[in-house]
Amino acid sequence: MSESTTPRTAPVSRTPRVPTVDLRPWLSGDPVARKDIARTVDEALQTAGFLLVTGHGVDPGLRAAIREAARTFFRLPVEVKQPYTAQVGGRGWLGPGAEANGYSEGTETPPDLKESLTFATHEPFEDPETNAEWYAPNVWPAEAPELRKLCEEYLARMAELENHLLGLLGEALRLEASFFTKHMDHPTYGFNINWYPGTEVIGEPQPGQFRIGPHTDFGTVTILDRQAGKGGLQVYTDEGGWEDAPFDPEAFTINIGDLMARWTGDRWRSGRHRVLPPPADAPAEELMSLVYFGECTPGTLVESVPAPVGRVAHEPVDSHTYLREKLDSITVG
Repeated sequence: MSESTTPRTAPVSRTPRVPTVDLRPWLSGDPVARKDIARTVDEALQTAGFLLVTGHGVDPGLRAAIREAARTFFRLPVEVKQPYTAQVGGRGWLGPGAEANGYSEGTETPPDLKESLTFATHEPFEDPETNAEWYAPNVWPAEAPELRKLCEEYLARMAELENHLLGLLGEALRLEASFFTKHMDHPTYGFNINWYPGTEVIGEPQPGQFRIGPHTDFGTVTILDRQAGKGGLQVYTDEGGWEDAPFDPEAFTINIGDLMARWTGDRWRSGRHRVLPPPADAPAEELMSLVYFGECTPGTLVESVPAPVGRVAHEPVDSHTYLREKLDSITVG
């Protein structure tokens, strides 16, 4: 067969849709490594909106201890947990049926198959209106007394990591490292401990029901510490559709939210994802995720980065007016 008639195989991309980034070379300041990392991050956030991050320095023992303490609470009878009931975006316990994340996409899914302990911004604001909207004391269950100290240590580490990531994102856009971090003098955040029990607790899933329905997050960056499972996290890309998210027990899973996508003029996509229901061949599977939702300082005016970096010029929005509308959209009832 002549060269002109030899079938040619299309080149196969060796870059995973959800790559793993080691932060240690970035934090060490090596200029060549930093340039390569910034390029990898930019490419990943244009396609899937997700990446894995290692070299973050957060003790895995701390993460395990939070799960153990939270499990103590989640396994309690409903009547014991009931006094801690909170609204979506509040502080306390979100029981079964409180959220349906698919609502944010306009999909009328059954409620999500999970329970959550939810915490948020721990320092009050000087402005009374901002304080009334975005601050309240966190509610720590007395039945898990060690949880507060563990979570406060974890949240301090998340704030540090969030700032490192935002500096990286600024440079990945070929902007100054402070492009996002300058809006972090008093940011809000959300922190959920999501418990995904097996069918012995939740019953058989309804058609179209998920542990968390298909959605995108709402803020800037989400830092997820997850467990692998058959009924676990899936991410969506145009090239691959729904795929199981890659897993590394040492890594955090990072995705950007709607506010960040808007900020970048849709250069980066908000990472669409879902969490599958308990699998039929492992109905007792139990998973728990620690989810830190990064935001920014209330009152930040989010304006799309102009072309050629940005691709769509969205109308400027107040960051927290936008976030409140998003949180209200997923509340059941």
